[in-house]
Amino acid sequence: MSQNIYDQPDFFHGYSQLPRSRDGLDAAAEWPAMQALLPPLEGTRIVDLGCGFGWFCRWASARHARSILGIDLSENMLARARGFGHDAAITYVRQDLETLELPPAAFDLAYSSLALHYVSDLAALLQTIHDSLLPDGHFVFSTEHPIYTAPSHPDWAQDATGARIWPLNDYQKEGPRSTDWLAPGVIKQHRTLGTLINALIDTGFTVTHVEEWSPTDQDLAAHPDWAPERDRPTFLLIAARKQAAP
Repeated sequence: MSQNIYDQPDFFHGYSQLPRSRDGLDAAAEWPAMQALLPPLEGTRIVDLGCGFGWFCRWASARHARSILGIDLSENMLARARGFGHDAAITYVRQDLETLELPPAAFDLAYSSLALHYVSDLAALLQTIHDSLLPDGHFVFSTEHPIYTAPSHPDWAQDATGARIWPLNDYQKEGPRSTDWLAPGVIKQHRTLGTLINALIDTGFTVTHVEEWSPTDQDLAAHPDWAPERDRPTFLLIAARKQAAP
């Protein structure tokens, strides 16, 4: 079973104070880039893996998706999502992505925001997602970038001249990383960029877009504090499709 850090009171309280938790998708720096990867949603059947507070589920419903299945391991997350009110198009279900079960050929789009770096058995999860998609179905997700997950102590440092640098070590050593983020001992899984992309290809996906997210000039004009994000990518955004049967 995955580490259910989001149901620990102190961690959940800290997470609830983040701008993206309080204000939703518009407070997520990478959201415009993620949105650009999405297919038209009207009439689609969607599964949101790691749905959190349900921000994307509600956004998709407002754009006339036919149905949205929001899945999360955290009871706290799901309770908060349900607390926004009933929506006939949305169903929230508690499942662990490590042991995810989905009906076959049931969805037009699988979506996931910053959840896959918690999953240890990525191959099994990707196969379940692939099987659950209809032919030509879309898989759009974000995850923490491998440059961000690799360091044993992920934080800025300075070089001999005083310039800001991102220390990188053990990049090729894949596996769990224990980091202190909102609480001590948060376990995330590090994989190289090649491993992530090849895992998608090996599952049968066609990768259509890979983006190492960085703020635009317009972003920096509005948010000067985002400038360090140009020194190393925090997020990796990927779009893929399930090939249609010949």
